[in-house]
Amino acid sequence: MLVPADRNPGRTWRQGPALAVVPQTEAAARPIRIGYARTSMVRQELASQIEALEAAHCHKIFQEKISTRVKHRPEMAAALKLARDFKEAAPDQVVILTVHEMKRLARNAAELMQLSADLESTGILLELLTGPLTGIYDPNGMGSMLFAVLAVAAQLDRNYIREKTLEGQQAAARKGNHGGRPKVIDDDMLTFAVALKDKGTPVPEIAKKLVIKTGKNAGEHPSVASVYRALADAEEAAAFAAVDDGLPLRPKPARILQSGDPLTPEETDLRERLIAQRAQLTAADREEERAPA
Repeated sequence: MLVPADRNPGRTWRQGPALAVVPQTEAAARPIRIGYARTSMVRQELASQIEALEAAHCHKIFQEKISTRVKHRPEMAAALKLARDFKEAAPDQVVILTVHEMKRLARNAAELMQLSADLESTGILLELLTGPLTGIYDPNGMGSMLFAVLAVAAQLDRNYIREKTLEGQQAAARKGNHGGRPKVIDDDMLTFAVALKDKGTPVPEIAKKLVIKTGKNAGEHPSVASVYRALADAEEAAAFAAVDDGLPLRPKPARILQSGDPLTPEETDLRERLIAQRAQLTAADREEERAPA
């Protein structure tokens, strides 16, 4: 230990100069931002969110591509854990959870309110970079009112998206587009199958008499299970139609044609479709017979 040169035994103590106050550095005063970016589908991009979070000087950015139907989001949990660790290590340090927009936070109002409670219990602030509520919010005090508004807004936005989706599906259904895979058994095939079933033809035999017209299985016979399902759906649809019309659930009597009776337009159209179906089946049988064993 160094000893001053003028120090001697018995020397009177004198007050030295006051210690200079070292000002807090800018780095120590700067808040710590934990960024979080998310998309709900794999084909969506995260670059714009990450770019905005980097411009906000986030200490670390967590990102994930996960569906909104998934309740547990690992990267979101990791971001909150890191923010809590910073607050536990330095309680006076300002820690902010930063997201690009409000809808990246939670799936519904209940989750958003739970997030608000978690941030409030740990003293972590929330920052929104875009949207009408852009800014930094403290979940304590007046900030809790904002979280209530965010929860209502998130739920309304989700309900609006759901309603528009249902309206789009209904509009497409009115145009004949019901979505999903195309039907293996079309209406003409189903009419032919119902007629054969009414005559007592077994379902496996009916399947052999039907030919798929479109799709990758065009020219092949539908499976027995597909025929069973189509016939069951037809019976159920007929039953519901009878109930809606206020009619009893009983078989519709067949119209027995006499020699010389004219056909109705519906019967003429059905006869032409059945003749065409039979011609296709005969041609397919001939092809099968000519094929080498």
